[in-house]
Amino acid sequence: MIHAGISNATLRSARTSGANARWASCNRYAVCQNSQMAVIRNLVDPSRFNASASLPFQLRVDDFRLAIQDVYDFFFDVNTHLVAKGLERLDDMLRPAIMSGLLSDMLCASLARHSRTLVLNKHFNGHPDLVVRGQYANDAVLAGELGVEVKTTRKTGGAVDTHGARNQWMCVFVYRIDNDTQPAIARAGMTVTEVYLGQVTIDDFRKNARGDLGTRTATLHAQGIAKLRQSWVYRV
Repeated sequence: MIHAGISNATLRSARTSGANARWASCNRYAVCQNSQMAVIRNLVDPSRFNASASLPFQLRVDDFRLAIQDVYDFFFDVNTHLVAKGLERLDDMLRPAIMSGLLSDMLCASLARHSRTLVLNKHFNGHPDLVVRGQYANDAVLAGELGVEVKTTRKTGGAVDTHGARNQWMCVFVYRIDNDTQPAIARAGMTVTEVYLGQVTIDDFRKNARGDLGTRTATLHAQGIAKLRQSWVYRV
């Protein structure tokens, strides 16, 4: 229906302005209602990287900086949306095992995107997570050595369980989740605190005893973890 003396363009403009005004009003309300729950974007500290790190497969320190920042940006975007709705942050929602798996997948994908030679291993549950482009058919291998296995853990120092002892380049990201600060609105965001990337061998591992229903795992022993820590990439 066209009102007398008012053009279609004017009506469309009025409707759009009204919709924008309503959206702006709702948006201001969300910000005001959650002003004490403002999400702060985490930033990687470039000064905390090891400029002398010897990295394999043409990896660069900047590849790690960008990969970690990709993850920080994702958490910022998602948590901003969740908090605006009055919901918990992703950091508080996810169980530790799920958080670790999510971070591993995201960091692998980001490293592959920024790396000059590494790509995601296309074999389901293949090892390592990142393989050298073109070295395996279709960039897929069940068990190979040309690439980097990526692990994440909350354990300071980088000790992490694996599904078996292997000769490999192992990259461990240590992260911190604040689930304790009260009130919850004051909690810091997920932070990567340490990154290690070193070449380890089967002899650097110890096998972990498990019960009948447990999954057999292996972890770097004391000398093995000391060896890995010598190859640190990032520490805060």
